[in-house]
Amino acid sequence: MHDKKDESVEYWIEEFLTARATRKPSPHTLEAYRRDLRTVAALAGETEAAPLPLDALSPRALRAAFARFAGARAAASVHRAWSTWNSFFTFLVAEGVVPGNPMPAVGRPRAPLPQPKPLRGEDTPEELLAAVAQAAGRQRDPWPERDLAVLALALCAGLRLSELLALRVASVGGRAGERRVDVAGKGGRPRTVPIEDGVDRVLADYLDSCRRRFGARSVRPDAPLLVDRHGEPLRRGGLQYLVESCYRRAGIVDRVPRGARLHALRHTFATRLAEDGASAAEIMRLLGHASLTSSQAYIEVTAGQQRAAVRSNRTNRVLAGLVRGGPGVTGG
Repeated sequence: MHDKKDESVEYWIEEFLTARATRKPSPHTLEAYRRDLRTVAALAGETEAAPLPLDALSPRALRAAFARFAGARAAASVHRAWSTWNSFFTFLVAEGVVPGNPMPAVGRPRAPLPQPKPLRGEDTPEELLAAVAQAAGRQRDPWPERDLAVLALALCAGLRLSELLALRVASVGGRAGERRVDVAGKGGRPRTVPIEDGVDRVLADYLDSCRRRFGARSVRPDAPLLVDRHGEPLRRGGLQYLVESCYRRAGIVDRVPRGARLHALRHTFATRLAEDGASAAEIMRLLGHASLTSSQAYIEVTAGQQRAAVRSNRTNRVLAGLVRGGPGVTGG
């Protein structure tokens, strides 16, 4: 046990945030941690003198604080705050400040799964690819081969932004008919995604264009696969701007879900897998999800869309009017 009994909850919150900073979270994430910790601590210490001592954070006090915290907040916000406090107490236990973590005694809601945000419109992906494949006259330095390669990898392999940026020329390999892209996935989980002839040809055309623009060194196995117009590795902001520019050139900005950007392409890949009958396990492997739960969301959304389509059928509406209030059909 730590012998500094007079150190307050606020003191250890700042110590915890300092320790978390070594993981390089965004300033927004750190501020969210601080806000959740301070808000719940204030609720737990309403009857305590300030500064709040650590031993005031009993399971009972925390349960009451979280009950008040949950009153006006969404389940996702409560779940996030619970996870932050759980990490906080895990840190305190590791530091020898408290003997155990009381958070398992505090209830938490299930975190709602984020809803997939694919491109809207049945033919939108094809319209996007067709528009980008042609050099736009208003571009100062059109490079349709590169732009098409980015879209193909996102739409037909489901790669995340960070995964696209991490690709090397050697990441694409395999024999004819068995081509693949090796992906450095989220959380250090590598995966291999098969690619078909169309994507393979797009990537081959793109590498040929790199060779013409920047020379043979640009297509060495260890060279970055995706580069900017100066031959330098694409960065996060440049890739996001590239994708948004493609949306504008194709005239589909209004069909991109708000806040989705490049992720809309990955969601489109996964949604079409589900529509074409892929299982949650197959989607999980191809997208690099850590659990089946994330992948199941695409199947559930697709099933809901199919039911909505059936429900909109005019014949169904007429039939509902004819049998209003009647018993269900039984038998074969």
